Amino acid sequence: MDPLALALVELGAVVFCLGLLARLAGRIGMSPIPLYLVGGLAFGAGGFVKLDGMHEFAHLSGEIGVILLLLMLGLEYTASELVTGLRRSWQAGVLDFILNFIPGAGIAVLLGWGLVGAIVMGGVTYISSSGIAAKVITDLGRIGNRETPVVLSILVFEDLAMAIYLPILTAILAGVGFLGGLQTVGIALAVVTVVLVIALKHGHRVSQAVHSENSEVFLLNVLGLALLVAGIASALQVSAAVGAFMLGIAISGATAHNATRILEPLRDLFAAIFFVAFGLNTDPTSIPPVLGWALVLAVLTSATKMLTGFWAAKRAGIAVPGRFRAGAALIARGEFSIVIAGLAVASGAVPDELAALATAYVLIMAILGPLAARFVEPVVKAFRRTPKAPPRTTERAPA
Repeated sequence: MDPLALALVELGAVVFCLGLLARLAGRIGMSPIPLYLVGGLAFGAGGFVKLDGMHEFAHLSGEIGVILLLLMLGLEYTASELVTGLRRSWQAGVLDFILNFIPGAGIAVLLGWGLVGAIVMGGVTYISSSGIAAKVITDLGRIGNRETPVVLSILVFEDLAMAIYLPILTAILAGVGFLGGLQTVGIALAVVTVVLVIALKHGHRVSQAVHSENSEVFLLNVLGLALLVAGIASALQVSAAVGAFMLGIAISGATAHNATRILEPLRDLFAAIFFVAFGLNTDPTSIPPVLGWALVLAVLTSATKMLTGFWAAKRAGIAVPGRFRAGAALIARGEFSIVIAGLAVASGAVPDELAALATAYVLIMAILGPLAARFVEPVVKAFRRTPKAPPRTTERAPA
């Protein structure tokens, strides 16, 4: 078959199947991310059918998907909200980082993947899925709950941490020296600082520059600027994802709301292709050997996220059920974990087994997270209502 025709046939079939998987995920009340990954595993290297015609398109589309994911995540926050969230949650954020980075890094060291593998896996297990967490909170009607601002503050801290972590990771994966790494981190911090200052003082001007009443012009402005900024950031070794995220922060008000509405279908399409592309590049036969480690990580990091949310909610004066709800909302891992693993595997600096472990881990956590959030409150209430046994009394025999 003609290469172009083959690519179109494969792409059409994949996109159509993604729609079916998304519909299935909606009916069973879960995130579609695990199903997208499974779909990629089924049709990639070592799967049932190998798709050779769409690899180049899938790679570029996956990069655009990451950019749109991070751009729209940035659109959810204003610079002032980020600063306020950082002030409120820095202690919980530091605890979150320590508790959830160490398990992934420790497993990587045990498996002999070295310092680079430890840094990558630590990031994979550290970062919660903001997308899944936000969807779960919305679906369960908990937006107005007292623990929700605590959860959002921790998620904001994690997003800011990624703005520093990703440039460091990019420098390490590129194999630059110590001075080169310091330079990359310095540039990243400078970019983050400059963008936050611009967003705080001149965010309305950035919004005016991209805004248009014509939806077609508006879409082209926002998407073009996002790709341009991401490309410049990547050239500076800051990370295209961070560039897109910081641009999203700089756009505020009604412009941010309209941009989210217009870009949402594009984000869903390209993000779905990104998850499929990651699965295509992972050999499913490599998952069984690391499945046990994935389950160990799932148990450990579910407990550490619960502890993080419980502690943060307790400091905010929230009752016990709310503390458990806060912890459960943080359990899911998703898009960011796959982004980190994808960057590492594409660089060739880590073994292929790391992609298999990350895939298995995200599959488990993306399913476990929503389930835990849905059922943790009934379990806690049932446990607290369990009647306690009456104290034993001893009666004296009559004299």
